[in-house]
Amino acid sequence: MVFLLNDEQRQLADSATEFLNAQSPIALQRRLRDTRAPLGYEPTLWQQVVELGWPAAVFPEEDGGLGVGYQGLGAVFEAMGRTVAALPLLSSVVLCGELLLVAGTQAQRQRWLPGLIDGQQRLALALDEQGRHHPERIRTQARRSASGGWVLDGEKWFVIDGIGAAWLIVVAQKVGADGQGEGLGLFLVEATQPGVALQPTLLADSRNHARITLTGVQVADDLCLTAAASALQALDAALDRARICLAAEGLGLLREAFDRTLSYLKERVQFDVPIGSFQALQHRMARLYTELEMLESCVRAALAAIDAGEPGLALLASLAKARASDLCEKVTNEAVQLHGGIGVTDEFDLGLIVKRARVLQHSLGDGVFHRDRYARLQGF
Repeated sequence: MVFLLNDEQRQLADSATEFLNAQSPIALQRRLRDTRAPLGYEPTLWQQVVELGWPAAVFPEEDGGLGVGYQGLGAVFEAMGRTVAALPLLSSVVLCGELLLVAGTQAQRQRWLPGLIDGQQRLALALDEQGRHHPERIRTQARRSASGGWVLDGEKWFVIDGIGAAWLIVVAQKVGADGQGEGLGLFLVEATQPGVALQPTLLADSRNHARITLTGVQVADDLCLTAAASALQALDAALDRARICLAAEGLGLLREAFDRTLSYLKERVQFDVPIGSFQALQHRMARLYTELEMLESCVRAALAAIDAGEPGLALLASLAKARASDLCEKVTNEAVQLHGGIGVTDEFDLGLIVKRARVLQHSLGDGVFHRDRYARLQGF
């Protein structure tokens, strides 16, 4: 595998860094929070991102995408972490876009992928049903209707970017007319149709999350994603790509926290010397630097494995996400302590970084979840 970015991917990374620094500073995220923006992001900013081609980056050229690959998109997520930028890129492109690519029929791909690529519509994945990420614990049921199609009943929690999404991909257990289970199913559900109720859910980072209730929702057969041999395998593939992108965002977020802390240690004077000259603090920063370098290696390997189609992607995804989740707690805790009292004040940008890190830590599985998954995949 090649970890280095090619020229096209490097240009995407550089343009993302320049654009987000200019158009999406941390101050924008504070304004979105204070005004309780219902979408959790700035629609005008999202349209600019669409025009830059970010949503098209990982889609194949035959589907209207750019085919740049996940190494390029991973660099975008890292830049987003640096400025704590809120964009519906993960939910609409990585999660739902990947599911459509892997499990959607040709007709379904032709119907929904162009809207994802040009930003005209958003999709959201309705998966988890409890406080912690457990994609295998699905109680939502899709029962065969006597008139044909399916009827969905259940509840979904913490749906990322669920508010404002035009369509939902709902994960449900299929139950046949005879009452026998038929395995996991993936269903496209229009967010405004009867029986669908969406309620905003406020998390620490003030991003767009929703709680969705499905009551007798009618879904036609042609809205079931059936092209994949296994819905569970298709879901795992999409989740692993999303977990790696979250780890890349976490890498950028934690690099920003580290750099801000390092600058503060060089500027803060105590006993007539910069506190960064104290050996005990130097050792703490050196340990964090080493941990971040290891995380970067995990993220780079995982992104390269996606583009290369390497086996064992699930192992690399859980390794990267476990390390990112653990460091989201460790690095931000150290940053707050080393800043002293100002580290937890709302006016200080580090506070927003910490809050995003806490949500990112648990999104799509925390460190405990992924260490357990890694061990299971290894046969332990």
